[in-house]
Amino acid sequence: MRLDKFLKVSRLIKRRTVANEACDAGRVLVNGKPAKASAAVKADDIIEIGFGSKTVKVQVLNVQETVRKDDAKDLYRYL
Repeated sequence: MRLDKFLKVSRLIKRRTVANEACDAGRVLVNGKPAKASAAVKADDIIEIGFGSKTVKVQVLNVQETVRKDDAKDLYRYL
């Protein structure tokens, strides 16, 4: 699955266009490397997202095309 789509489906970032912009600005790292929005995401990847002065680091547990809002938190875990 594309990185920008995973960020939207998992609700780490609210909109896909915002996820695209974050990737283009270099604020999203996958396994310690800057990632483009089109980068493939799979289980056990580590994603770091920079929000201003704060950084969110999560591990991907599951990848699904669609998920209900209540189940979105089951796709990742905070590190």
